[in-house]
Amino acid sequence: MRVNPFAALRPDPENARQVASVPYDVVNTEEARKLAEGNPLSFLHVVRPEIDLPPETDPHADEVYAQARTAFDRLQAEGALVREDRPSIYLYRQQAKLNGVAVSQMGVVACCHIDDYRNGLIKKHEKTRKDKEDDRTRHVLTLEANAGPVFLLYRGNDPLTKMMEDDAMGPPIHDFLAEDHVRHTVWTVEEPEAYVAAFGDVEAAYVADGHHRSASASRAGAELRSKNDKHTGNEEYNWFQCVLFASDQLNILPYHRVVKDLNGLSAEDFLKKMDDVGEVKPTDDPTPPHTGAFGMYVDGKWYMVTLPRDGIDRSDPVESLDYVLLYERVLSPILGIGEIRTDERIDFVGGIRGTDELERRVNSGGCAVAFAMHETTIDQLMTVADAGRIMPPKSTWFEPKLRSGLLVHTLD
Repeated sequence: MRVNPFAALRPDPENARQVASVPYDVVNTEEARKLAEGNPLSFLHVVRPEIDLPPETDPHADEVYAQARTAFDRLQAEGALVREDRPSIYLYRQQAKLNGVAVSQMGVVACCHIDDYRNGLIKKHEKTRKDKEDDRTRHVLTLEANAGPVFLLYRGNDPLTKMMEDDAMGPPIHDFLAEDHVRHTVWTVEEPEAYVAAFGDVEAAYVADGHHRSASASRAGAELRSKNDKHTGNEEYNWFQCVLFASDQLNILPYHRVVKDLNGLSAEDFLKKMDDVGEVKPTDDPTPPHTGAFGMYVDGKWYMVTLPRDGIDRSDPVESLDYVLLYERVLSPILGIGEIRTDERIDFVGGIRGTDELERRVNSGGCAVAFAMHETTIDQLMTVADAGRIMPPKSTWFEPKLRSGLLVHTLD
């Protein structure tokens, strides 16, 4: 597959912590407004521009996109974002503790080609929503930039890993601890051509996080091509910013489920129906010990539900996923959940919040039952994507999240 250096817009090192923000899609408007409060340099003013407009503003109104461009231009005019003097490839390391365990992941920041996305060399495992694609495509075209990188993974490659380790021995251009206690470190590589050549031997990459960002980058590039009578294929709009990680570097957390009611059942009747699904036992540890099991919190108590092993078709990469099994055996037939993307009776809780958040949701009365899931494995994700299949929504939560505004690719 193809990667390309780019001349990034990036913060002055002294301002990197203030500029770099969480991705637009992990916070709602109110959360973004609080995070950016008192910090005019936050890139949230670019990726969540509605925070600087009246609360009643339609998030898809013309003035929202215009505000994004105003904020983007302001950060450049004030020197908060400065242009690199030459195209480069970068290394980006994140270090954190996830549920008490120290983790570290380092990826390559470069641009990937929209044609590799369109022809399937960059593989997907989720469906995208047209309204969200429309929003991000307009955002890209208004900014003339990729405001956030796409999170890609590839199967482990020892020569690439060795190159990264060697290049990370030098002084970084950014190194800071964010407010969520994740340490972010960035290096510029001295010989980007070596990475271009090395990725030429990588057969495929997989979208880990950023399906809507990659789809919108492709759409924006195609639109700009169609408007350029002198299109040559060398323009920057043919490329979009990605961070590529070896699969063995990454951490997937589970994506838990909560349901607002028991579909007219009492807790006692619900538990009786669950006895027909699998073995149900009270537990003090809601973390599923393996696939084919899930924790369940109802009526103030945790249970472990274990599905019969001989009832799971392990040969099917999608039908054997715990998220599909839960939906087909519990959420739909017992709790009456319809289309999981749109049914308002179900909600999703990222594993970084822990099972205490599931208890809180139920104990508060806002939900009636919670399900603690086992995380999807990297191999499961790649197997589904290789088969051209689609995973159920909200079935992977990668952590730590990539920061936006740390390196920005412009399309001009």
